[in-house]
Amino acid sequence: MGKGVVFFLFLGLLLFASCDQTRVYDDYASVPGEWHRDSVVQFRFQAPDTVKNYNLFINLRNNSDYPFSNLYLITELNFPNGKVISDTLQYEMAAPTGEWLGTGFGDVKESKLWYKENIKFTESGEYLVTIQHAMRKRDSVKGIENLDGITEVGFRIEDIKQ
Repeated sequence: MGKGVVFFLFLGLLLFASCDQTRVYDDYASVPGEWHRDSVVQFRFQAPDTVKNYNLFINLRNNSDYPFSNLYLITELNFPNGKVISDTLQYEMAAPTGEWLGTGFGDVKESKLWYKENIKFTESGEYLVTIQHAMRKRDSVKGIENLDGITEVGFRIEDIKQ
């Protein structure tokens, strides 16, 4: 490979990596086949700067096997000192026309969903975010045991540009 080709590959990689300047933490966990109702997706991370504020997101990748237009999630944000903030969240996954709201081409769509806005990690140490689905069919008390169509669950922390 010539020096010019290597240079342009390096330059392209550098430009690609620098485009996401707000990312502080970004990780995904695969959901093999079906997402069982008792399966909890976990993300452990060290507290970023304890003085700055951040936006938190849940990223989901779904395919056309997902049978609903919305999604309910139960989340927990566990602080290093033992404090826990639990939330039940609802997100729209499809427009009234049935078209998926996420981005992407083909069968898989990615949705970047707001989790928490303008949050400060006041304690240094390790945090834990847990996510599990809370889907159920209309007029049913029992939750859906195995949820089809969710292929990956992600968690992202973004720096707030001031």
